[in-house]
Amino acid sequence: MGLSWSGRRRQNNHYHQYPPPLPPPPGPPPPPPPPPPHYYSSDSPPLPPPAPPHSYVYANTSTPYPAPHNLYSSHPPPPAHAHYYSCGYGASNFGNSMTGRVNYHPYYANQASGWPGIRPPMGQQQQQQQLTTPPPYVEHQNAKKVRNDVNVHKHTLRLEVDEQNPDQHLVSFVFDALFDGSITIFYFAKEEPNCKFVPLYPDAHMPVKIPFQKGLAQKFRQPSGTGIDLGFFELDDLAKPSREEDVFPLVISAETSLSRHSVDEHVSETAKDTSPHMQITQAVLEKNNGKIFEVRVIRQILWIDEVRYELRELYGIGSSAVEGFDDNDPGKECVICMTEPKDTAVLPCRHMCMCRECANELRLQSNKCPICRQPIEELIEIKINNGDG
Repeated sequence: MGLSWSGRRRQNNHYHQYPPPLPPPPGPPPPPPPPPPHYYSSDSPPLPPPAPPHSYVYANTSTPYPAPHNLYSSHPPPPAHAHYYSCGYGASNFGNSMTGRVNYHPYYANQASGWPGIRPPMGQQQQQQQLTTPPPYVEHQNAKKVRNDVNVHKHTLRLEVDEQNPDQHLVSFVFDALFDGSITIFYFAKEEPNCKFVPLYPDAHMPVKIPFQKGLAQKFRQPSGTGIDLGFFELDDLAKPSREEDVFPLVISAETSLSRHSVDEHVSETAKDTSPHMQITQAVLEKNNGKIFEVRVIRQILWIDEVRYELRELYGIGSSAVEGFDDNDPGKECVICMTEPKDTAVLPCRHMCMCRECANELRLQSNKCPICRQPIEELIEIKINNGDG
């Protein structure tokens, strides 16, 4: 009257919801399941096995099944599938389609165990899609030519000790001027609207305006007795500007006379004072090795026709501006085509290194400077005509 366990029930692995009082005796390992949709019954005679393939691939080397040449004679081997499911050690990997199964790993040719194989490298089409991302548009502008009537050679700026007043220092430098004008020296001056400067410490030094005449490569030096005693200031205050208030320790204002614009006697004094032409040089004073002060220029400004221009150096413009273009000079041609003279500068790195045609092609293909590889924000074409004087 007890429960009977038949061989068919063991082969199909049907289990009750509640376990039986006594476990059944262990049976032989079940044969591999037949491939769908073919079914084999014990009542029908077995079909002859097909010819064994040349090789079989097993995704799990720890499977308890025998080798392919010892397959069960009553059941043909399942057909080979393109994909196998691998779930770890001791699991059988049977044919299973991957359609709609996100948790199944694909089988690869280099997969020799139950572990998932290595994914092949990304296709060339996806790589080309990433490499062909269009570069950002770079604006190309024509530079406006502004004539500077007076120029202070910033590399010639010096602080010299006044021989008659050893406690005071005098400013000296070399400058060029196309017209007559004047130079004013400020210490700790603050910039105000319309490029006006006001000293913060008028008791320590009052600015003095010194006239000059037109000429090139002129040597300027403050008159004796008009210098400043730098011992009243801290070295840290002299060596850096005050960015919050835009105050620099040393400010040199070079201004030219406006009588050149008209020889008409009816030009009023108010008209002369409304639009001065000035070059402003802002610098700091550094004391190296505790001996002498050295001048380091931070910024130069042009004030022309009531417009403020901040000067920036262009690297490479000197070789293109001197005596026109010479085919024998390797520093004047475009770095891309190597034939045309360079006339286009890159911002913000300020490398003048390309001709106009190459710059137009470059901005459509890349946004990197060909010299320093920094991103390009703007391209400025500079036309130099030495005949203007």
